[in-house]
Amino acid sequence: MSQKKLYKEKDIKPGEFNEPMMAYVTSAPNHPFFNLLGGIKQSKFSGDQDILQLTRDGLPKHILLSLAKKISLTIQELSNIMHISERTLQRYDDNAIIKTEYAEKAIELARLYTRGEEVFGSMDKFKNWMKTPSHVFKGETPVSLLDTSFGFNMVFKELGRIEHGIFA
Repeated sequence: MSQKKLYKEKDIKPGEFNEPMMAYVTSAPNHPFFNLLGGIKQSKFSGDQDILQLTRDGLPKHILLSLAKKISLTIQELSNIMHISERTLQRYDDNAIIKTEYAEKAIELARLYTRGEEVFGSMDKFKNWMKTPSHVFKGETPVSLLDTSFGFNMVFKELGRIEHGIFA
């Protein structure tokens, strides 16, 4: 079968692609994890580039504390994840902008907990799972792994396995 005939049968001209457009559209402006980042106006974000800029600009301390409260993390647990001393975190003004690396961790936390809620069907079940030692993580709690990006990846991967019914 010639290549011309193949294109003709599918109504595709040589040099054109027949792929779904959705693969090239950026994320919707209302990312589900914004619910955990209370105090941020979702309407000003139109896609992933805006989330990237939000991360680079940093987040106010009160948003970090609000997130911690919503996902049931203590100040100590939050400071361990953020790699900032508890005392230093407490010294910041509520409206002070916290550095990029902390904003990035906060957004990752919000994404993780939103994903966990989707997989477990409820935030309470996911929060309980996050604080329960797991054989998969060699007896550590999933929340204790969140002090590194690799730990975040491990927890995200485990959520994928749970979602697909693959248990260790």
